[in-house]
Amino acid sequence: MKKTLVLALSMFLVVGFVAVADLAGAADYDRYERGTAPPPPPRYRSEPPPMRHAAQGQMYLFTHLGVFDPNDDADGLRGYESGGNFDVGFGSRVSPLFAVEATVGGYAADNGPDEAAVVPLTIGGRLIIPHPFIEPYLGGGIGMYFSSLDEPSSGIDDTSTDFGGYLSIGADFWLNQRVALNFEGKYHWVEPSFDLAGSNVDVDMSGWTANLGVRISF
Repeated sequence: MKKTLVLALSMFLVVGFVAVADLAGAADYDRYERGTAPPPPPRYRSEPPPMRHAAQGQMYLFTHLGVFDPNDDADGLRGYESGGNFDVGFGSRVSPLFAVEATVGGYAADNGPDEAAVVPLTIGGRLIIPHPFIEPYLGGGIGMYFSSLDEPSSGIDDTSTDFGGYLSIGADFWLNQRVALNFEGKYHWVEPSFDLAGSNVDVDMSGWTANLGVRISF
């Protein structure tokens, strides 16, 4: 009998608490509906991280310094040591996922007295994975490549202007909405023709560049 009484009393208390809670909730809802009290803040809602990357439509400048690793093809720059690389350009983020840009730069390598150099003037685009802080991307472009080759060992000392292209992969690390550190790898394709004793000789002057740079939006 006592157990039954205790159980009944416990159930009564639980029902009473639920009823009071429902009445309080109804009263609060009524006050919110009448505009006499502000609604409570939402629970457990995580705030999105602040956006630090450049906004859509912003123009930007960028520049890189890095290393050029020439190809090792028999008709290319076999035996040449790694050299230097630089570029500078400007672009526009036309959407959250895509940017277009124009670039001018130069890379070079040597093998003793033999020297090879290329100045690319390109236009291209980047497909971006948007993120508040770190934005990976893939890029590509085409343009004119101004090449020079001075090889006393083969008798070539000539320049050439040719059509070429590149593919790139990299990431921007945004410090704020206007400045980002940039790491990029880029492969250039170009095969100019040089004069050798009255005959044209094709030389593959393609290769990788590994770059560290900065991107500045304005």
